[in-house]
Amino acid sequence: MDKWFRSKWFVRIFSLALAILLYIVVNVEANTTQKDPRYTPSNSEETERVENMPVDIKIDDSKYVVSGVPDSVIVSLEGSASILRPTARQRAFDVYVDLRHLTQGEHTVEVKQSNLPKGLKAYIEPKTVDVTIEKRATKAFTVKADYINEDKLPKGYELGEPKIEPEMVKITSSESVIDQIALVKIFVDVSGLTESVNKREVPVNVYDHLGNELNVKIEPKNVLVSLDVHNPNKRVPVNIETKGKLPAGYEMVSIKADPKEVEIYGKKEMLKGITSISTESIDLSKIKESGTIDANLKWPDQVKASKKTVSINVELKQKKTIKRVPIEVEGLGSGLSVSFKNPNDAVTDVEAEGIEDQISKLASEDIKVQVDLTGLDKGTHTVPLKIQGSDQIKLTPTVNEVTVSVE
Repeated sequence: MDKWFRSKWFVRIFSLALAILLYIVVNVEANTTQKDPRYTPSNSEETERVENMPVDIKIDDSKYVVSGVPDSVIVSLEGSASILRPTARQRAFDVYVDLRHLTQGEHTVEVKQSNLPKGLKAYIEPKTVDVTIEKRATKAFTVKADYINEDKLPKGYELGEPKIEPEMVKITSSESVIDQIALVKIFVDVSGLTESVNKREVPVNVYDHLGNELNVKIEPKNVLVSLDVHNPNKRVPVNIETKGKLPAGYEMVSIKADPKEVEIYGKKEMLKGITSISTESIDLSKIKESGTIDANLKWPDQVKASKKTVSINVELKQKKTIKRVPIEVEGLGSGLSVSFKNPNDAVTDVEAEGIEDQISKLASEDIKVQVDLTGLDKGTHTVPLKIQGSDQIKLTPTVNEVTVSVE
């Protein structure tokens, strides 16, 4: 073997054979990788899609207004992955339409790109856009307020006049759009509002005659609104409504509401016509004693009261007959005796009338009926009856006088 390597011819032939072998191996591998679709060289080209790429408008915007240019476009980038991916991720290029060389009117222009790194290609969708160039105009408009959810404003509350700061805004657009402006307003949500609004920031909206919102430049975009919220009120007496009649033997002494007045809340115009507020009807036929009753109040729609119920104090007068109250004799002279003409005249019935809770406790022992015989001699006499009892109860005997015999 050593002899072979010492021969220069052997070395030359061996080197040639090795070179041929290496050539064959490299070519076979190259053909294999080209045919294999899964094979991708490290420096092959890729495609990346960039959506919502903003479009810049190159024009003298102090003189002109442009419509028709989309806010954004789709850009497909193609190139080496090492450059492509960071460019797409960072959006490290610009997209624009150049209108500086154009005059007023309608034009079809190309959407272009700039600052794209070398080695990348860009395909923009859409490639061209139809634009309209118009002369810029600015005009001042008064801002008006509109309430929303006003039906959800709590009962009794009403809104004052809004104060808007600033009262006027400047609107910039094309002359044709400025001429279309019909309304410049803000919206104030008053749902559930019970306190005044102090300098709430709200956006300004611009509409045409058909109620379509217009895309214009507004300065300032937001304004401050202040709004007073009122809760008008007044005090009115409580009117007690009743129905039916008291049971037999009862009379009404008094029926009073506690409190006698309540505070009601509502819009001013509605409160003007209200002079009192009534209770629900109280059924007198079910009342048999003095006491307190709770009664609900009734009030008109859109009005509320400080109380839902009031106490009704009822005081009744009752009539009662006390049977067979003994008649006592006083002032009879010494040595004399008395007898009633009729044995039944020695007692009398007494009609009692007074407050129900006192009458209910009244008994015959609480009543004193007398005849005064002072100074009377023997004989038959007709004398009046005297009656005593509670000062708060009216007592009336069924007879006013009796006939007695003095012996």
